[in-house]
Amino acid sequence: MNYDEPPSGCHHYTSLDEVPWEIQKYWQQRYNIFSKYDEGIWMTDDAWFGVTPEPVADKIANHITQSASKDKKTIIDCFAGAGGNAIAFAKSGRWDRIFAIEKDPYVLQCAKHNAEVYGVSNKIWWIEGDCFDIMKKRLATVGKDSVIFASPPWGGPGYSSDAIFCLSTMQPYSLNDLVVPMSKVTMDIVLYLPRTSDVRQLARYAPNGKKTPIIHYCMNGASKALCVYYGDFKFGIDHKSQENEGSYGSNRNQSIENGVNRNRGSFLCQSQ
Repeated sequence: MNYDEPPSGCHHYTSLDEVPWEIQKYWQQRYNIFSKYDEGIWMTDDAWFGVTPEPVADKIANHITQSASKDKKTIIDCFAGAGGNAIAFAKSGRWDRIFAIEKDPYVLQCAKHNAEVYGVSNKIWWIEGDCFDIMKKRLATVGKDSVIFASPPWGGPGYSSDAIFCLSTMQPYSLNDLVVPMSKVTMDIVLYLPRTSDVRQLARYAPNGKKTPIIHYCMNGASKALCVYYGDFKFGIDHKSQENEGSYGSNRNQSIENGVNRNRGSFLCQSQ
């Protein structure tokens, strides 16, 4: 157990009275976010809004492990935040190298510590800075062997009020701001995005003639978010097992005009 005192800017809240009002609902879900929260997890107040719940992070890590080409030995987590996804990638044992990039030094300090709590700190290379600069200047040579995972900022909690979330105006990075520079490093890109994301916009970046899987990740029967898998990912999704596992899959009906094969919990988009 790791009960070190958090440094300035980082917190380990132990009672609701300590928690700022705007993040209280997230703190009440703390064991879904980090099952080892009581073992000394650190967070900044802003990090609560962006961390992937642990069951979802584990399922995404499993999907990438199963579907990515075996030639891919490196994964780059572009917006590492408090470490949820990077920890899941490390737990999978799939990757020779895991690069986790975070520009906020306080959040990065939390992520490093949280990886220690989970016993995987020695499996992750942590890099402080802007992910686009780092990929261009420091990680370009590993591109052909890598998968990029990105859980970008969604512009604050207000995204949840949009019936269809516009990825072209997402702040601070639009879908184009993400896909174009990332595709110069590798074509295998996984984006973690709001569950109401406009699928037509996602389809525009699907390679011509190729179908792009989109999977909703759920907890307690409700979609938390979706991932779009651009590139060479091979899925053999068993939809019956999705329903039984309960950690992903969705009943929510969506359709787009750009050629969709839709099933429960996942569907394929194709540009035309």
